[in-house]
Amino acid sequence: MKTLLILTALLLSPWMAHAEDSECGALKECLTAPVDATRTDSLQRGAKLFVNYCLGCHTAKYVRYERVADDLGIDHKLMMSNLVWTTDKIGDHMLSGGRPDEQAKWFGNAPPDLTLETRLHSADWVYSYLLSFYPDSKRPWGVNNKVFKDVAMPNALETLNIELGDDGYKKAVGDLVNYMAYMAEPIKTEREHIGWWVWAFLVVLFIPVYLLNKEYWKDIH
Repeated sequence: MKTLLILTALLLSPWMAHAEDSECGALKECLTAPVDATRTDSLQRGAKLFVNYCLGCHTAKYVRYERVADDLGIDHKLMMSNLVWTTDKIGDHMLSGGRPDEQAKWFGNAPPDLTLETRLHSADWVYSYLLSFYPDSKRPWGVNNKVFKDVAMPNALETLNIELGDDGYKKAVGDLVNYMAYMAEPIKTEREHIGWWVWAFLVVLFIPVYLLNKEYWKDIH
């Protein structure tokens, strides 16, 4: 019995030590991202920010411009003139103009695809990460991050922070993360809508099933 307790303690100790650490690095807890898939205005602003500040290095290869335009209520011509700056067509995937081999030389590794980033970590993690850069002269890009220590990525949104101020910047990052959450699951609102109908169907179905079951078992009871 004593041996079993010792083995259990040894197996659980790494998990318990990890549980004490915050998911968001040096932050005690992750910040809450203002994710709302029904806020089309926020998603549209987030899409613009993503194209302007993220798509230069990162890709979103599992999403097409056309799908984004249709889901967010953006006219195709408006999408092409404002959010598609390369020779891409409306039906193309959202790919970076940078070459992965060159990016690997600049950053150490090619920047990851961001389509599913909020599912790989979480929307709160991404939101906290983007708001946690701080100056660090020892790092190659002059910045470090409280959530992802010694990250190789520069603070791509630094100029936006200077332009908008802290409050405006926080709102803009919220829009960006909201869009990234949509990008990771474009069908979320439809899935939730269908889910409510399924629940309603099951509630209605329960009534005849209950009565039928009662009828079957009345002679036995």
